[in-house]
Amino acid sequence: MQEIDLPPAFRDRLSGYTSEKDTLGQSASTVLLLRADGQPPLVVKHEKSGPFAELENEAARLEWLAAQGLPCPRVLGQAQHAGQRWLLVEAIEGIDLASSRLSPAERIVILADALRSLHRLDPAKCPFDHRLRSRIAAAEARMDAGLVDENDFDDERQGRTARELFGELQLRNPKDEQLVVTHGDACLPNIVAQGGRFAGFIDCGRLGVADLHQDIALACRSISYNLGKEWVQPFLGLYGLPNPDPEKLSFYCLLDEFF
Repeated sequence: MQEIDLPPAFRDRLSGYTSEKDTLGQSASTVLLLRADGQPPLVVKHEKSGPFAELENEAARLEWLAAQGLPCPRVLGQAQHAGQRWLLVEAIEGIDLASSRLSPAERIVILADALRSLHRLDPAKCPFDHRLRSRIAAAEARMDAGLVDENDFDDERQGRTARELFGELQLRNPKDEQLVVTHGDACLPNIVAQGGRFAGFIDCGRLGVADLHQDIALACRSISYNLGKEWVQPFLGLYGLPNPDPEKLSFYCLLDEFF
């Protein structure tokens, strides 16, 4: 770990570990996978400090989620160092559902089970508000700060501007919300399995109370991309929502363009 300027609070803890950059996720933070003989695997994340930094939010959400009895990375430390926000967690043993060698049929069962377990939590007890009023305001703030990557829009929105999409977002704002505790980015890379079973949620910085279609929309999009469109309807049946609201599915994919 000599090549990484770690926070002083992390250095003794990470002595003897080697690091590998995680290139699978699309997080704004840098993610390093750490391993050492005879020691548990760890993950260290860091990002530029500032009003849009998310790692402090993620730490709070991981600690809350763990307190509800759902598996997720255990927070080991946080720090501010060299203009960066840092988060150190214990990795979940297993492999994410995008990288897994399990069959598509097995993977959609695990994904459906994981989301059902999360959505069964009582939203009244969750302190993180990701309802539409809050998230649309956050989307606008990110747009105004120039943080929306217009080159990374989904294929059907390529060539459009963030300002155009925000206008569409306001026009299509759903009138009702079926509130649950959502992961916020419920794609296959963020669900870990081991031994053919759900092992935990990762990248939980957007966890909060929102319409269940927030998770279902991004899960269906991820299934289409990673497994094929033919697996979307079987997943919906396993989850227990065979006929989701198509307008909401489309809306929450649109909202995701801003994050």
